[in-house]
Amino acid sequence: MKTFILMTKLSPELLRSPKQRAEIGREWLDMVKQKCPDVKFIAHYALLGHFDFLDIYEAPDEETAAKVSLISLSHGAVAAESWTAIPYKRYIEITKEL
Repeated sequence: MKTFILMTKLSPELLRSPKQRAEIGREWLDMVKQKCPDVKFIAHYALLGHFDFLDIYEAPDEETAAKVSLISLSHGAVAAESWTAIPYKRYIEITKEL
């Protein structure tokens, strides 16, 4: 499985309603589990900055990661970016191959 980072920014309306935000978050996670059953979440953080949330997860491929981002956009995110994360040891191995 590959590791991905999901960066999410919510709409201002969603941030104003914590109760609604929690419900939408549960719906989002249920949808991800239903549509992307192979996804395994490793960590979830709330952020103080440009993005509101950071999720670290594993998925079998980039298409599955794209689905996670698209599900985020359909559940109140105004921006969702999925980044590929390469383990540092593997990164060093890649640099030695050059």
